[in-house]
Amino acid sequence: MNLEFPHIPKRASRPREVGLTMVMDKGLSIREAENILSASADKIDLLKLGFGTALVTPNLQEKIKLYQDAGAKVYFGGTLFEAFLIRHDADGYKRFCDKYGVDTVEISDGSITLPQDRKCELISDFAKNFRVLSEVGSKEEGIFISPGKWISMMNSELAAGSWKVIAEARESGNVGIYRPNGTAHVMLVNKILNKVPKDDILWEAPKKEQQVWFINLVGANVNLGNISPHDIIPLECLRLGLRGDTFFNYLPEELKKYAHKPDQ
Repeated sequence: MNLEFPHIPKRASRPREVGLTMVMDKGLSIREAENILSASADKIDLLKLGFGTALVTPNLQEKIKLYQDAGAKVYFGGTLFEAFLIRHDADGYKRFCDKYGVDTVEISDGSITLPQDRKCELISDFAKNFRVLSEVGSKEEGIFISPGKWISMMNSELAAGSWKVIAEARESGNVGIYRPNGTAHVMLVNKILNKVPKDDILWEAPKKEQQVWFINLVGANVNLGNISPHDIIPLECLRLGLRGDTFFNYLPEELKKYAHKPDQ
């Protein structure tokens, strides 16, 4: 903050355990990454090199070091883990992470079928040497997972060693916890929050309307992911009530009287 300002929520400094912002890099150049960091480095907690981009990104080591030196936890998208796993090479994935000094991994099954017991075994195995994020939910439209199954999978993966569980939405924000039109499955999310600790969940929310919805539901320090690099500062403003969508969230009642009324 460039100024001490009243009536805004407290945000912890990094390294944070809550109020995480996970940013998705889908192929930025080194120069673009430098520009993003010059503007927003202190607001990035997790930096995901999306899907399988790590295999085709030039200057990969340089980019990872750039992000890590700025204080971000870098990891590869879960699709890359699945690409190794379907080729029966989980150990090769570990070696790939070690080669590039990446100590955070995403264990997911959004594109492949993976028995839950096997997924938890993999989480426990990787958790011995890595910080594990595990993702719950399918990347396919129209696949319905009952609230009870979401809850069971999230809790079993946390028990297996996941640091946080990610609620799937893809970078498009229209599957998993969202309907095809991008609105949240309200009943599903509320049932999850009743049974899974809110601070242990990272909700993928690539669209502004989704970010607003979760901030209004959970609070300023909700964990949000799949954030576009150009939305990092706008999201922080949403968290702090410095955009119209959340402007009155944290103001005392005596100041809310200045809100526009419908008939004005």
